[in-house]
Amino acid sequence: MERELLEGLVTKTQSGFFWVKTDQGTIVSRVRGRLLEERLTTDPVALGDRVRISVYEVREEDGVRLEGVIEEVLPREHAFTRQMPAPEGRGAEKLPDRERVIIANPDQVVFVFACANPEPRHRMLDRFLVIAERQSIPAIIAANKVDLCTEDEARAIFGPYAEIGYRVIYTSAVTGQGVAELHEALQGKISALTGPSGVGKSSLLNAMQPGLGLAVREVSEATLKGRHTTVASEMFELDGGGYVADTPGIRQIGLYNIEPSELDGYFPEFRPYILQCRFNDCRHFEEPGCAVRAAAERGDIWSERLESYRRLREEAEEIYYRC
Repeated sequence: MERELLEGLVTKTQSGFFWVKTDQGTIVSRVRGRLLEERLTTDPVALGDRVRISVYEVREEDGVRLEGVIEEVLPREHAFTRQMPAPEGRGAEKLPDRERVIIANPDQVVFVFACANPEPRHRMLDRFLVIAERQSIPAIIAANKVDLCTEDEARAIFGPYAEIGYRVIYTSAVTGQGVAELHEALQGKISALTGPSGVGKSSLLNAMQPGLGLAVREVSEATLKGRHTTVASEMFELDGGGYVADTPGIRQIGLYNIEPSELDGYFPEFRPYILQCRFNDCRHFEEPGCAVRAAAERGDIWSERLESYRRLREEAEEIYYRC
C-alpha cells in the first residue's frame, strides 16, 4: 500500500534537515536522495518551499516522535536567489552553474538599508531590485535609521526609488517612526528581510514584535559560528499572521541566470525609452541614438541608476561569455 504524503511548508533548514509545517504539526525531515541528483543547478529544498513528505514513527523511551522524508518539491512560483560563489580547485570549471536560493515563494522582499551608519549603498540596493524584478517579486525598501539624519537627507537618498514606483518606508527602531507601517505591510504574507550587515534589521524586528529580532539574531550568530559545518535559515511567525524570513547580512550578491540583453528591462524607469533607441541591441553605453542615455541627460532617469545598470551589464556579459 502506497504511503500517504503530507503537504507542508519548509520553515527552517539546517545541516541537511528541514522543518516542515504540516496539518499534523512541524516534522523534521530529510530529503530523498534522488532529489539531490535531479536538482543539480539549484538548492534541492529551500526555505519557503512547499513540499510533500512521507512520515515515519520513531519509537523512543519516552514515547513516539515523527520523522519525515521529502519526496517531492512543488514547483516554485518564484524565488529570491543569488549566484553560488565560484568553487575552487581541480575540476571546478566542469561543475554546473548554480543558484543559491535565499527564500522560495515569498510574497514580497523587504530590502533594509540604513540612511547612515553604515552609509547607504545604492549599487547593492539596485542589484537586489534587479533580482526581485527578474523573479517578479514585489519589493519594499525600508530606509532605516532615519533618526541619524534629517528627513530631507533621508528623502534625498531614497526618494528617487519612490519616484520610480517602489514603496519606500522610512523607519527607526529608536523613535518608532514607520514601525507600525512596516509591520502592517508584513501582515498575512511571507516576507524576506535582507540587506547589508549593520543596517538594524534585528532592532527593527524587535520594535515590530518584541523578542523577534533577538530570535533572528540568535539564529544568525549560530550560523556564523558554525559556518563551516552548519548553515541555518528560518522563517519566524508574526503576531497577527504571516512569516518573516531574515537573512544574514550580505556583503555581495551575484546575479544568476540573467542574460545581458534582458537586464535593462529590470530597470522599470528604462522601459518607456528602450524601444525608442535607434538600435534594437542598444547597450545604453555610447551607442548613437540611445533614448535611455538621453533621458538620463535630461534628468528623466536618475544618473546613479544608469551607472548601476552599466556596471551590472558588464558583470552579466562577463558571466555570459565565460559560460
